[in-house]
Amino acid sequence: MSKISRDEVAHLAGLARLAVTEQELDTFAGQLDVILESVARVGEVAADDIPPTSHAVPVTNVFRDDVVRPSLPREAALDGAPAAEDNRFRVPRILSEEA
Repeated sequence: MSKISRDEVAHLAGLARLAVTEQELDTFAGQLDVILESVARVGEVAADDIPPTSHAVPVTNVFRDDVVRPSLPREAALDGAPAAEDNRFRVPRILSEEA
């Protein structure tokens, strides 16, 4: 029995704005089940005495000081925009009010 339903896959596809066929819903449901089962197995193996790790080796970030420099003037940046409004880039709405 599938842990994730076709309706849930269709909902996820809608959120991701993916057009999927009926056959793909079945395929993706099976693939997502495998992924969820794999994640659950990792959770079973994790022991309380082992600290969480994000990297196998130590990683350090190298930061530089911020330096204020001249940049592209706002007008020049907006000149290349398909649409601008109130000194900002205008982009189409992609999320509905339901979200």
